[in-house]
Amino acid sequence: MEDNVLRLPASAEAIEVRHLRAFVAVAEELNFGRAATRLYVTQPALSRQIGGLERLVGCQLLRRSTRSVELTLPGEVLLTRAKDLLHDLHEAVTMTRSVGDELEERAARIWAPVSDLAASSAGLDELRAAYESVSAMFPVPEGIVVRPANTGGVVGLSVSPDPEQPATVLFLHGGGMALGSAYGYRSLAGALAAAAGATVVIPDFRLAPEHPFPAALDDAVSAYEWMLSRGVPPRTISVATDSMGAHLTLSMVLKLRDDGVPLPGRLVLMSPGVEFTPPDQVDRGAAEVIRGFGAAYLGDRPANDPLVHPLLADFTGLPELFVQAGTQDLMYAQAADLIAHARAHGVKVVVDDYPLAAHVFQLFWPFLPEAATALEKAGDYIRAGAHR
Repeated sequence: MEDNVLRLPASAEAIEVRHLRAFVAVAEELNFGRAATRLYVTQPALSRQIGGLERLVGCQLLRRSTRSVELTLPGEVLLTRAKDLLHDLHEAVTMTRSVGDELEERAARIWAPVSDLAASSAGLDELRAAYESVSAMFPVPEGIVVRPANTGGVVGLSVSPDPEQPATVLFLHGGGMALGSAYGYRSLAGALAAAAGATVVIPDFRLAPEHPFPAALDDAVSAYEWMLSRGVPPRTISVATDSMGAHLTLSMVLKLRDDGVPLPGRLVLMSPGVEFTPPDQVDRGAAEVIRGFGAAYLGDRPANDPLVHPLLADFTGLPELFVQAGTQDLMYAQAADLIAHARAHGVKVVVDDYPLAAHVFQLFWPFLPEAATALEKAGDYIRAGAHR
């Protein structure tokens, strides 16, 4: 009979770091919701991790009720030792990183296929294929649901911890207006959705050179106005982006402002690029690609038009900005110019810098601690804006 079977204790080797991180977060917060936010995972995913840990150790660690969470005596014993273990692990990783900056080197190796093709002046089809391969290699966070979306006639994806929530974050991806897709960006947008506890929509706006200005701008405006049409208060909407998606984002809010459309509450700009001017340090091939993307996107539009050169525009009345970048990124000068320009026009800017060289380092959240921290901060910023 089953009751007579000798139950051997679970092996400690089956316990993973994620179990301990989840347990420590809940034990310190004594609230599953706050702990889930802190770890940028969904609450159901966090509950599963805690349940798995309790099965592995063979006893109850947390006493839950509808009103409170409390540590049991075994939980108190584990908490002290788990915190020591995680601290020692952090110290070991920090010391390892100081020897060779392995994680940043790993990020550089991941981007190498795209960088090498750009330096060799490869064709657009090759660049697009490489960019998609790199972007799509990262996972979608556990508990995030990915669904097709149609935002005002612009197809794309919705990523959310709760698909029943209305979309409150519009994500306009980077790629120099010629590369990238909603599918490729589902990992980064999904991590942001988990961190913010929000539904994020990623429209597949039209790309140059097949569709020059204002095709992408029209698609972005359509997606935003679709969000408004669903009854979402504009002040609770955030627009998030990376790299040259910031150029499109700023063009969009400038057009919305000039057309009298209510503006979103906040803009989250990760490693922003605002002009098609290559940094001095890039090689000739990559510089030609950047200039080529700019020429293809602008088409017949004058380069000094403020709508396509944001740093020539009057920013008065624009939403507040959250600018997050690596200070050693070759594109950082553009982020600094954007910050100065916005502040000169009375726009509030929150700056979140990291001593990193990787462009759009947030993409590497599965293994780069700074990226995970950055997304958590961006999520907190979006969450605060949604509750204003």
